[in-house]
Amino acid sequence: MGKIKVTKVKSAIKRTQRQKRTLEALGLKRIGQVVEHENTPNILGMVAKVEHLVSVEEA
Repeated sequence: MGKIKVTKVKSAIKRTQRQKRTLEALGLKRIGQVVEHENTPNILGMVAKVEHLVSVEEA
């Protein structure tokens, strides 16, 4: 499995608690922060829940 880079591009202010916790679980705290994860179904599902707050690219 490959890797993906997830970048936080929007704020979590005024978002649901579930979306905030998903961002924390992905390791994203600040706007512009980039984290690298394995391309697994679990991670892709988390990214799908907050796709309006992050950008994703292949690593």
